[in-house]
Amino acid sequence: MTRRHRRSAGSTIGGGRWLLLALALVAAQVAILLAMGQPAICACGHVVLWQGDVTGPENSQQITDWYTPSHIIHGMIFYALARLVLPRGRMSARLLLAVAIEVAWEIAENSPPVIERYRQQALAQGYVGDSVLNSVFDTVAMALGFLLARLLPVGVTVALALALEVLVLWSIRDNLTLNVVQLVHPIEAVSRWQTGK
Repeated sequence: MTRRHRRSAGSTIGGGRWLLLALALVAAQVAILLAMGQPAICACGHVVLWQGDVTGPENSQQITDWYTPSHIIHGMIFYALARLVLPRGRMSARLLLAVAIEVAWEIAENSPPVIERYRQQALAQGYVGDSVLNSVFDTVAMALGFLLARLLPVGVTVALALALEVLVLWSIRDNLTLNVVQLVHPIEAVSRWQTGK
């Protein structure tokens, strides 16, 4: 087998097709979220780059918020996962897999059962799901994390992920780790600590 044939045998998506497929996945994400009744933008009627009030009505409604770092970390995790699942696949195929996982999560996260489950968490009492704008930028943040993991040494990537977790924990008493723990099995002591009680 020639070098060219070996390369093509290990790749599943070439050229610009992966980008079109990724954009199609995000378009499906938008269409499904709108069909599920999620608002296109914040009900407040304006769009801002950053929303820092984690308990306010604009959380998960604007372009970025305190949960954006969690999605960057998603990308780092998905990069490692894609390397395991597609060891000989092109980077474009791996990124497409990561986008597919993130899009599936964004849709699941905004389903009524998961929204209701989130509402049981101390910091998500009035959570109504993401705006479509916020959800799409969560996917963009994941892609950023994926590309950072691709470009940075493993040790730097791990250190950056830990730094993001610590920063968000220190800032709002929540992060990706606590979010997953509280979603899967809420711990009353964590809830009390998060609300400062």
